[in-house]
Amino acid sequence: MTGTTTRDTGVEGVEGGVGLTALLVAASRAIETHRHDALARDVYAEHFVLAAPASAAWPVRPHQVADGDANPLWGRFARYFGLRTRVLDDFVLRSVRKGGARQVVLLGAGLDTRAFRLDWPSGCVVYEIDREGVLAFKHQVLDGLSAVPKAERVPVPVDLRDDWVAALAGTGFDASAPSVWLAEGLLFYLPPVAETYLIDTVDRLSAPGSALAFEVKLERDLLAYRDSPLYTSTHHQIGIDLLNLFDLRPRPDSVGDLAVKGWSTAVHTPFDFTRYHGRGPLPEDNDALAGNRWVFADKPRP
Repeated sequence: MTGTTTRDTGVEGVEGGVGLTALLVAASRAIETHRHDALARDVYAEHFVLAAPASAAWPVRPHQVADGDANPLWGRFARYFGLRTRVLDDFVLRSVRKGGARQVVLLGAGLDTRAFRLDWPSGCVVYEIDREGVLAFKHQVLDGLSAVPKAERVPVPVDLRDDWVAALAGTGFDASAPSVWLAEGLLFYLPPVAETYLIDTVDRLSAPGSALAFEVKLERDLLAYRDSPLYTSTHHQIGIDLLNLFDLRPRPDSVGDLAVKGWSTAVHTPFDFTRYHGRGPLPEDNDALAGNRWVFADKPRP
């Protein structure tokens, strides 16, 4: 029998750097899925975690975390990702159901399974943009589960640092029709100029009636939180130094840029949704989540 290599499975795409954070988020979604009060459910998430050697020993169920929600990583941080998943699920579904858009573009899709999890209206197409290795790993796991998407799913294997616009257009994306864009946990890894380019490009490719959601950090000095429980526990427990992955240069005012371009915007803290849903992280001292903001934008119709 022939052995399987990382090149065959694409596992190298998630074994290090930013790719490894996709497994962190998947593990958090898996834990959230099995909570009695889950805000979001992703039955595929634990399979990604267990399939990658780098994460195979990580917890995927609440009972596997000895100190439960007191654990800064698998408790509070995992709750954060569970809450974020729910909030962005609601945003996407609301945008396609009420706004009428039928194109959904996941920028830096990672191990996102919304094409498989959510109940989409007929005619929806989900474009997943990410590096070839990440998508190959996701395909290998989902194919092994015989997973069937609930909308037309179009993988777009391209690095966002390359010409992703041409790659997206080559798959049938129609810039003249409304679209929904999602940049979940992406922008703070990008150089400021790349964030500006991405926001400008989304605006250029978005017909009236389009919507966009993304996450930013507003702290001027992220290193001020280096010894926060969230960052230190993530580094010590699973070896991911998030601050070493983030681009620490001053961020552009993407919200202001969108407003100038005519988009209506709303900016929320994660804690707004914790209070709304009745569960999730709340502010604490030396809080690495203090500057996180979730931005929702709509491009009005004439």
